[in-house]
Amino acid sequence: MSKMFSFLLAIGITSIAGAYAQQPPVNPNAPSNPAVTTPAAPAPAAMPGANSFTEGQAKLRIENDGYTAVTGLNKDANGIWQATATKGGQNVHVSVDYQGNIVAR
Repeated sequence: MSKMFSFLLAIGITSIAGAYAQQPPVNPNAPSNPAVTTPAAPAPAAMPGANSFTEGQAKLRIENDGYTAVTGLNKDANGIWQATATKGGQNVHVSVDYQGNIVAR
């Protein structure tokens, strides 16, 4: 009986430990990752760095961000693409840094 009691005790402890190790149930109505759904704040300034975007890729990034009439696109000494573009009826200066961030001023 001692072996049987030890065996049942071991199974009981294992079952209890397994129950405590389980994750709580997932709420299907809760967002799966709120950080992904939160819009990122725009970069405050273009970051200097080794930019591997071609001129065409930089222009496409600017256009994909809602700008039109992209002109004067040049890469400066800090590796930042600089241009003038139109958005919302206003001409603005835009920059594309090495991370692909679009910054307008």
